[in-house]
Amino acid sequence: MNAKTVKVRFAPSPTGELHVGNIRTALFDWAYARHTGGVFLFRIEDTDTDRVTDEYIQAAIETLKWLGLDWDEGPEVGGENGPYLQSQRLDIYAEYAQKFLDQKDAYYCYCSPDELEAVREAQRKANVAPGYNGHCRDLTQAQIDAYKAQGRSAVVRMRMPDGSTTFTDLIRGDVSFDHNFVPDFVLVRADGSPLYTLAVAVDDILMKVTHVLRGEDLLSSTPRQIRVYQAMGVAPKDYPVFAHLPFVMGTDNAKLSKRNGEASIAWYREMGFLPEAICNYLALLGWSPGDDVENITMKELTQMFTVEKVHSSPARFDMKKLEAINGDKIRALTIDEFLKWSLPFLTKANVIQGSSQEIELVKKALPLIQERIIVLSEVPKMLKFLFVTEFEVDAESVSKITDSGSKEILKRSVKELEGVSQWSHENIEAALRTSLIEELGLKPRIAFTALRIATTGSTISPPLFESMELLGKEACLARISTALAL
Repeated sequence: MNAKTVKVRFAPSPTGELHVGNIRTALFDWAYARHTGGVFLFRIEDTDTDRVTDEYIQAAIETLKWLGLDWDEGPEVGGENGPYLQSQRLDIYAEYAQKFLDQKDAYYCYCSPDELEAVREAQRKANVAPGYNGHCRDLTQAQIDAYKAQGRSAVVRMRMPDGSTTFTDLIRGDVSFDHNFVPDFVLVRADGSPLYTLAVAVDDILMKVTHVLRGEDLLSSTPRQIRVYQAMGVAPKDYPVFAHLPFVMGTDNAKLSKRNGEASIAWYREMGFLPEAICNYLALLGWSPGDDVENITMKELTQMFTVEKVHSSPARFDMKKLEAINGDKIRALTIDEFLKWSLPFLTKANVIQGSSQEIELVKKALPLIQERIIVLSEVPKMLKFLFVTEFEVDAESVSKITDSGSKEILKRSVKELEGVSQWSHENIEAALRTSLIEELGLKPRIAFTALRIATTGSTISPPLFESMELLGKEACLARISTALAL
């Protein structure tokens, strides 16, 4: 890889299912790598063994695959900079922590949790910025021996120099942090496990990451990571370039959370959102291709995406807009593609068992609903009427077909339908319109609502006459008779 090649990384800590914020970051990383002809690296930050599980790690890998965000280095792919799970790199972090201690860039801190809390409480009362007060920065050997004699364990802290850290953020411009507000921070826990700030900085350098695109919530950790680079002996020209992405806000203008709209990508998948629709919509949260373009393909995203077009202001998550984009994507599918996406929902809902005859009928029915649905989870409800063995009218609709007017409509329909010799939706519609609309003078909504309920069991179904054609003459007449018996 030459020095100019862009290399970005997506490095989640899977303590649960990946959610909207995670995937927006992964998407921007992936799109930037593909746009620049660079490398997309996928790394798992799993040093928090109490919260990160193998199940969540596998779910993260599967989610990226499902979304089409393929990676060039990482789990299952490999690469020259592995391993790509931080739990397999602990010796590397321990080596650098010792290096920092030897250089006096870091030191052992023996302060107990109670002592640290007392310091924070005193800082709160004095209305000063909270942070470590440097108590263990320059301990004498006698003090160290006394702490050890007490059986105290120590963490490793990085020594922050006086002054400030300034860096150029690709989205926010020059950003500066006064070190008075960046206290000495912990690199290694008392049990020897590394903290995020050590592991992420070491890995980004060793894995030759050139650009770090990540959420705005991590902006304040940047001076700490730059401090680790310095201690590693990295020249400033070789630091990764940072770009901190804007927050995604909920409908209540608060940071997106489960309370106000955030859900795991697994939830959107289960609801029947297409991966390209999710990526399309998330790309618009903080970035715009311009010219009011909103419906884009993954290929178009890689052609148009640049970090310079990412906004610094927060983006608002709008479920209605996501649904609209998903509906557009569904309508753009070929019938074979629509069938492929729909079959898992139909089998999971036990609407079909998967026989070739069932699949053929589904394929015939799908064009009738493609313009009508927003998410794939609606498919089973829309097509269930075609496959029920014991026909029933849903409870909400029974009252709409048991009045005398509806019964008369259904009786007249039976008479007309029995006379239809060639069972096509055109012939069905012609017979019923002549009888119910022209001869009886009924409004279509009244006449056909009763018939829709009687044949499909609900007021919601694909177009009526096409549905009746798919059901077949015998089934339609039998169902109308069942409805009349109500």
